[in-house]
Amino acid sequence: MSISPLVFRPLPLVALLAAMYPAAAAAEQADLVLDPVAVTGSRVERNTFDLPAAVDVVDNQKTGAAQLRVNASEVLAGVPGLVVLNRGNYAQDLQISSRGFGARTAFGVRGIRLIADGIPASMPDGQGQAATFNLDRAERLEVMRGPMSAIYGNAAGGVIQLLTADGRGQPTIEGNFVAGRHGLWKADLSSQGEVDGISYVTDVSRFAADGERQHSSVQRDQGYAKLSYAPSSDGRLTLVANAFRQQAEDPLGLTWGRYQSAPRTVETAALQYNTRKSIDQSQGGLSYEHRFGEQRLQVSAYVGQRSVVQYQSIPSFVQANPTHSGGVIDFDRQYGGVSGRWIARQTLAGGQLTTTLGVDYEQSTDERRGYENFVGATLGVRGALRRNETDQVSSFDQYVQSEWQGERWAFSGGIRHSRVAFRVDDHYIAVGNGNDSGQVHYDQTTPTLGLVFRATPTINLYASAARGFETPSMNELFYSGAGGSFSFALKPSTSVHLETGLKAMLNDSSRLDLALFQVSTRDELIVSASSGGRTSYQNAGKTRRRGLELGLDTKWAPQWKSRLALTHLEAIYDEAFTGSSGTVAAGNRLPAVPQLQLFTDLVWRHPANGWHAAVEGMARGEVMVEDMNTRQAAPGFAIANLRVGVDRQLGALKVGAFARIDNLFDRHYVGSVVVGDGNGRFYEPGAGRNWLLGMSLGYRF
Repeated sequence: MSISPLVFRPLPLVALLAAMYPAAAAAEQADLVLDPVAVTGSRVERNTFDLPAAVDVVDNQKTGAAQLRVNASEVLAGVPGLVVLNRGNYAQDLQISSRGFGARTAFGVRGIRLIADGIPASMPDGQGQAATFNLDRAERLEVMRGPMSAIYGNAAGGVIQLLTADGRGQPTIEGNFVAGRHGLWKADLSSQGEVDGISYVTDVSRFAADGERQHSSVQRDQGYAKLSYAPSSDGRLTLVANAFRQQAEDPLGLTWGRYQSAPRTVETAALQYNTRKSIDQSQGGLSYEHRFGEQRLQVSAYVGQRSVVQYQSIPSFVQANPTHSGGVIDFDRQYGGVSGRWIARQTLAGGQLTTTLGVDYEQSTDERRGYENFVGATLGVRGALRRNETDQVSSFDQYVQSEWQGERWAFSGGIRHSRVAFRVDDHYIAVGNGNDSGQVHYDQTTPTLGLVFRATPTINLYASAARGFETPSMNELFYSGAGGSFSFALKPSTSVHLETGLKAMLNDSSRLDLALFQVSTRDELIVSASSGGRTSYQNAGKTRRRGLELGLDTKWAPQWKSRLALTHLEAIYDEAFTGSSGTVAAGNRLPAVPQLQLFTDLVWRHPANGWHAAVEGMARGEVMVEDMNTRQAAPGFAIANLRVGVDRQLGALKVGAFARIDNLFDRHYVGSVVVGDGNGRFYEPGAGRNWLLGMSLGYRF
């Protein structure tokens, strides 16, 4: 294993954290939940200790602990196997990968299934946006990696599900305000409670910042509402609605030379073309659950719309090609879906059998236009029309899952059939630009198997296996053909996932999770070329991912607890292939996938007066930036964060305040990379030393 020495330069921090942990501690009743309940994977409430899968639950103590609550990267850093990179670029969203899946995406989240309160935040083609997650009212986030993720169908190399608690008790109202460096501030106002049998949660917020780098300002508005009502003792109806609006400048990536000399600046193209992106999205969903004794029926439906306008830095001379679709992307999307499942429980052979039958249908329709990003000599403005089409994607899935739990053994299995269909109706036919209309569909059946052996009351051993697949997204089909046209010839990648692991309660206050895994993939979708914000793709040959994940949660004493998350991942091309830059050798590493990642924290909370503090350490190995592995890799790094705060309940009044410093020692590092950028602008700088100050005020009526 080769790890950049830069990783270990600040690692005395990790040694210091280890030294701060008491050598021994008496078993105390802990507020650290060592066996949380999750619904991801099994689709029914199950303790994570008994699942044949790597599942982590990030509860609201972590999502709300002295955080800005804008980016999922704030709360998911401590999940093994998950790499969440904050680009410092709100125009392109976070870069999230699970065991290497989704690492190479040019924007948004790819290869990971995103779900928020039962509503998919991923489109039928697998592309999703984590930015729409509302962290202000999140009760927990559930993260699943490995074979069992395949039960969610297309592009489910992992699953991230956000769940919001129902309103409870007397009505409350709460306001929060956070401020930090570079003109950063966020204000949100929320309420929750129960009135006449109706449970409600609402939240509105505004976030704005000038940005860490030049030309990286952002303004984001979010709104959220959840209503729940029980028409009978056996039924529950839930309505969820949210809105998201954002305007953000796009600072693009940097060349290695610019990153070294002036990491807070931008390349000239970002200013010349005023690269930027605006998003306007709203959606709503309705779900109903009814219990028939031990049986359960769940049905849901959702609809939404998303409008995006993006100005790219594609040079005007490139657009002289009559097949080019311009440097301004403009689309309006209508999307929706329905799902239904029947969950049956019964006694069988001395154990409990749970069977789930379900169907999912999702669709999206884009009215997509492209324009030149210049008028005459004026750059960064909307020019002549170069593209006009209707793009449709739909998916229809059917699945069955069964789980049998006995005294010492538990078995699970499932099978899912997926059909994903793409259709393009081209309305822009011009001289030199033919008709790109066409359609293609992909069918795949994905089985899963898992077993758990209860070696002792405190030790579970498990193993699981599955087949997975990932179709090209509509964005990946757009520019991957000859001359930048559609490529309906791209194949879906298929994969075989194997995992074995151990889950152990070391004592009344410690839990260890260890997973070993291997993923073998054919026809991996990789970046063929990337330039000016536009990326094309091709199929490679075989790839292989092998790794280890370790998580350790410990309650040392009533006031002290800690978290350790370690990931080692070897992700390589298993056979040579010819890419746009030449022959990629077998054994080359996949870009944007670090071999090593380590997170650790030590948290102190006074049991009586509400004061709390924590120190965090994170280290990451180097990452390659392109398939040839010949360009400068983004070096490994390690950073430390510090936070302190207080929360008090004064009768009906709740008050809180916190202070936080991120990147305490002001390390310079590459936060994320733009894979295969044709201009060599691979590097997106991580944030320097930053501070946050926050306060909150709540009242219970």
